[in-house]
Amino acid sequence: MSTSFGALCSDFYVNQKVALKMDLPAGREPVLELFDRVRRSFPRMDRFRRFEEELALESAEGDAQYSWLSLNGNSIRSGWVNPETVHDAYRLHQLVLELMPFYLTVSPIDVEFIELVFGFDLIAETNRSEVVINALLGRSPLADLIGGDLETPLDAQPFIGLCLNEDGTRQAFIEVKPRTRAEEIASGHYDAQPISVYLTVRQCGPIRALEELAATFGTLAGYAERLAEERVVPHIVIPLRETILSNPR
Repeated sequence: MSTSFGALCSDFYVNQKVALKMDLPAGREPVLELFDRVRRSFPRMDRFRRFEEELALESAEGDAQYSWLSLNGNSIRSGWVNPETVHDAYRLHQLVLELMPFYLTVSPIDVEFIELVFGFDLIAETNRSEVVINALLGRSPLADLIGGDLETPLDAQPFIGLCLNEDGTRQAFIEVKPRTRAEEIASGHYDAQPISVYLTVRQCGPIRALEELAATFGTLAGYAERLAEERVVPHIVIPLRETILSNPR
C-alpha cells in the first residue's frame, strides 16, 4: 500500500503522536533505557540527539528511509519517512505504545490523545499556493476571491476536520500546506519545495486500560488507510500532482 502512496509523491511518511497531560520524566535512566530498547528492535536507529527541549533517537540522515523517536515535554512522537510498507512504520509506533507505560510511567488516564498521520510531500518549483488553488478550488467561490493581474496567491491552506463517532472523541483532519513565500513572488524565482498534505486521525482520551492502546492504534490505522485510499489520494494528492506535472518550470 505505501509503495503506491510513495509513487504519487516525493516523500510519504507515517507519524504518531501521543499527547500526555503530565510532563515526561526528566531523569536520564528511563530515557536511555527506552532508546536502547527501541534501538535493539530497529538497529538503524542508532543516533541519539539532544535539542533544546527534545531528546531524539534517529536513523542516519540522508537515507531514503528515515525513522525517528522523540520525547518533548508532554508528548511522545515517532515517525518513518518512505517506509517500504506502512506496516514497517506501524511496528515502530506499536512498539512505542507497548514500551512507554513501563519506561516512562505513562498511565492510561495520562493520555490526552493518540494520533496517526499520513503525510504526502509533492515538490513543486512554482507558486505552490497557486497550484493548490487551481487543483483544489477550481472555479469555486473561494477561487473567485482572487481577482486582477496584480494579485498573486500568497497562501492557500485548505483544512477540514471531521468527527468519526457520535461522541466526537475520534476525529480526522485533512490539511494542505503550500508554504509560498512573499520573497519568491517578488523575485519570480520559486524554490523546489513541497506542498504537504496531512491526513491526521486522532483518538482523544481517556484510555481506560493499557490493553486498549493496541486496539486504539489498529482502529486509527484502519481509518487512516481508508480515508487515504478513498478520499485524500484521489481528491487531493492526485489533482495536486497532475497540476504540478502540467505546469513544469
